[in-house]
Amino acid sequence: MDTELVKEEAKSAAKPLIEEFIPKLVGKKIVIHLTSGGQPVTGTVERYNPYEILLQTAKGKLLVFKHAIATIEQVNEPKGYKI
Repeated sequence: MDTELVKEEAKSAAKPLIEEFIPKLVGKKIVIHLTSGGQPVTGTVERYNPYEILLQTAKGKLLVFKHAIATIEQVNEPKGYKI
């Protein structure tokens, strides 16, 4: 079997986890910890693209660059809870 063919198949089958993770968060409340440290950012994901995530926070809209994100966690709110 051709090793180049195997490598190409592996590349096409492997999808970055972030491509599967972020679309599920649209409309949900999340907490983002930045690589620079400091206070975490909490908000609802409005939109995203390959480089940025747009959040609606208590203070307004906030654009976060993906390269600055250390972790993302979803906030699980109690059933029936809405802001």
